[in-house]
Amino acid sequence: MATAAVANEQTWWSGGKSPYNVSYGKLMMWFFLMSDAFTFGAFLISLWTTRFSLSSWPDPNKVFSSAPFIESGAPLVFVSLMTFILIMSSVTMVLAVNAGHHMDKNGAAKWLFLTIIGGLCFLGCQAWEWNHLFHEGAWWGRNPFPNRDGTVASTAFTNYFFTVTGFHGFHVFSGVVINCVILTNILKGTYDRRGHYEMVEKVGLYWHFVDLVWVFVFTCYYLL
Repeated sequence: MATAAVANEQTWWSGGKSPYNVSYGKLMMWFFLMSDAFTFGAFLISLWTTRFSLSSWPDPNKVFSSAPFIESGAPLVFVSLMTFILIMSSVTMVLAVNAGHHMDKNGAAKWLFLTIIGGLCFLGCQAWEWNHLFHEGAWWGRNPFPNRDGTVASTAFTNYFFTVTGFHGFHVFSGVVINCVILTNILKGTYDRRGHYEMVEKVGLYWHFVDLVWVFVFTCYYLL
């Protein structure tokens, strides 16, 4: 009798609502971000493997010492500004998601718009940095910056820089485009008719991931 009672109490998920209380869309977004994390991780592991295999490496304080209207003498000031802009865009994205949870159409639109502005500012800063380095002679296969010890540096420094930051910049650009699509849907009232703003939350996951990756890129490439 006890065995029969246990068997009768055992139930199985029959489909429909997820047993983990996570929608299909958010679950797939987490799977995508996990796979993307492996890609960025491979880039950074490859960077550090190459760096430690070399006897010396250029000094980032000297390579990244310029900013608009400042030719030199401001080590990492400009990239710190880029980092601040991207982190603040994560804050505005949090506020957009929170507004969506409260079905606040105007609030979600306002904060998502500011997130887009932050992304565009970051991309503009990165474009200036790339252009500046290019005019100094840096590009894939070209490295004009000497090592810390004064020896000729490997082109691995510039190859990894433009590859890693370019790959991340492409993610930021993609996020801005997606955010523009979501903002258009918000203004059209699409999510009000659906009765939820889950799409804002899903694109928010992607945006926070891109911001988090930049923290690792900033630390591994610009600081160390």
